[in-house]
Amino acid sequence: MLVSWNWLNDYVALDMTPAELSHRLMMAGLNHESTSEVAGDFCIDLEITSNRPDCLGHLGIAREVAVLWNRGLCIPAATPPAGNAAVAGLAAVAIESPALCPRYIARVIRGCRVGPSPEWLAKRLRTVGVAVINNVVDITNYVLLECGQPLHAFDLARLRQRRIVVREARANEPFLAIDHKTYTLQPGICVIADAERPVAVGGVMGGADTEVSPATTELLIEAADFLPRSIRATARTLNLHSPSSYRFERGVDPEAIDWASRRCCELILELAGGELAAGAIDVGPAAGAAPGATTGSAATGSAAAGSAAARAPVTLRWSQLARVLGIEIPAAEAARILTALGNRETARDERGITVIPPSWRRDLTREIDLVEEVARIHGYEAIPEDVHVPMAPSHRTDEDRVLRRVRELLVAAGFDEAMTVSVVREELSNAFSPWTKAEPLISGTPILRGADRLRRSLVPSLLEARRINESLANPIAELFETAAIYLPRPGELPEEKWALGMVSGRDFHAVKGVIEALLRALCPSATFTVAATDQPLLHPDRACQWLLNGETLGYLGELSAPGLRQFELRVATIAAELDLRVVARAAELVRKYSPLSPFPAITRDLNLVVDEGTRWNALASVVQAVGGAWLEAVEYRETYRDPAKDGARKKRLLLSLVLRSPDRTLTSEEADEVRNQVVAACHAQLGAVLLG
Repeated sequence: MLVSWNWLNDYVALDMTPAELSHRLMMAGLNHESTSEVAGDFCIDLEITSNRPDCLGHLGIAREVAVLWNRGLCIPAATPPAGNAAVAGLAAVAIESPALCPRYIARVIRGCRVGPSPEWLAKRLRTVGVAVINNVVDITNYVLLECGQPLHAFDLARLRQRRIVVREARANEPFLAIDHKTYTLQPGICVIADAERPVAVGGVMGGADTEVSPATTELLIEAADFLPRSIRATARTLNLHSPSSYRFERGVDPEAIDWASRRCCELILELAGGELAAGAIDVGPAAGAAPGATTGSAATGSAAAGSAAARAPVTLRWSQLARVLGIEIPAAEAARILTALGNRETARDERGITVIPPSWRRDLTREIDLVEEVARIHGYEAIPEDVHVPMAPSHRTDEDRVLRRVRELLVAAGFDEAMTVSVVREELSNAFSPWTKAEPLISGTPILRGADRLRRSLVPSLLEARRINESLANPIAELFETAAIYLPRPGELPEEKWALGMVSGRDFHAVKGVIEALLRALCPSATFTVAATDQPLLHPDRACQWLLNGETLGYLGELSAPGLRQFELRVATIAAELDLRVVARAAELVRKYSPLSPFPAITRDLNLVVDEGTRWNALASVVQAVGGAWLEAVEYRETYRDPAKDGARKKRLLLSLVLRSPDRTLTSEEADEVRNQVVAACHAQLGAVLLG
């Protein structure tokens, strides 16, 4: 925001130096970028944060100065004299898209003379870098820079049927802007149209067909409010940014719209002459006038009733000032600061004060916001560096602790963490969705070209990242990601599942071992098993569903040949996805010490002939159930088939039993006894036969 020193002096007495002013404003939250001298004036460049659109005008800066130096604030009354002709007979306004434009005020001036601006006006605009056009256009720019409310002047005679229609753009609707470029508009864009065509893109830029020229004698002055999100999207879509769109994107003061309209008309009557029609066409909720201004003419229009939305009161407890800031600020001083900033006091006692924030401060909604206001006006420099601020102990949430352990373990296992976007292309979304078959949610604003589906799984994005690595001659891309996936629910907000996705070039059993190590480290007392699953992306013989304490934990599998072709992967790839909420519920986050056995392990290898349909997890479950306290691990070795020796539909599963005692060395006889019990149980329950 470029501020003119001389202009600012109209609203508040400046008896300090520009350097003192810029420093104090900077300490109050308006960062000072630079100060330059321009033709006997000073141009001060201030950085205005997005939560302070009230400071995007000289009056907003003057209000800050008045509070900081305890000065009076002078706001122009904006009371233009009106003639006898009623505005309702000269023009008409209709809002067809109130969601995009909740309020529109139009005033009409006839008999004006468009010409050069007086030197004082031109000089002020040039000081802050605004081009001088003519007296009418310059006045609309002047008022914008005065109060932060954008305005626009139409040549009323060039508005067909002398009518304004605020509506949504039609598909591929052409629009010629005042920059003399033609833009193609689409639905969702708010346009200001006459009876036949667009004459402005609402809140962004006016049109060339109705711009003010030296031949103009009748004006329609627009002052309106537009939906900030719509203006932001429109400016980005059209790549058309303006001082007006910059302010509407951040929100304007709803109670200053009519004041800005009257102020603009007042200056036009003074500098361009003419006669103001009586009244105003005010369509939308009447928001009243700015502080210090009169209410002006009566409004007409289809929806010009009601009042501005009431602000909720906010209470500040005096004790919070000392608790948060660490210093004592007198209650009277804190109350003075808040009321000087425009907050309306409704109650005050020895415990605190209750105020209603002003319409131009939408960012004041909580007690801590009022604490910040008092602190910045009182002066951050008044808070000593070594002040004692009471601290409350805090700790990480269980979810954060689980996430940290997951990252530590996977990085230790040789994986790298990836970060991918939450929206994907339709084909990626449909490639893998084990948690739901419901159609994905569609985003109206794709982050990447064609990527508009909220992901239902992390795996497709990670596979895409692995494909890119392979294409760049980096075949070792062991990736994991922890993020939310979005599972649609009819009539409700989507379920946001906290998931862990993994992709790897290792074999199935290696990745399965990594997941088992992860679960043993986080959930040592939990029971985790695997079951068969049928996921189209995964190989039917090398895929499984994980269960933790009987609850579905996730899925693991090797990509099938069609899956590899779909993602253009050259080498075998394993993918896995786990529900971290299930892990968090079973996690034991207090680490316990368990001494390692100093005694040697004994290994027994088994070669069992089983039916073709017998899965490894079934065999491992039987072994673990009967292995006893000495069974330290069951390790899969190999699967082998020999129909000539073992018969059709038979296979051999080779495995190893690792046995160890915590308090002594096991004998060979004891190890053999455990092996015999395992073989007997496998034969009884699965029909397994031990090969000698």
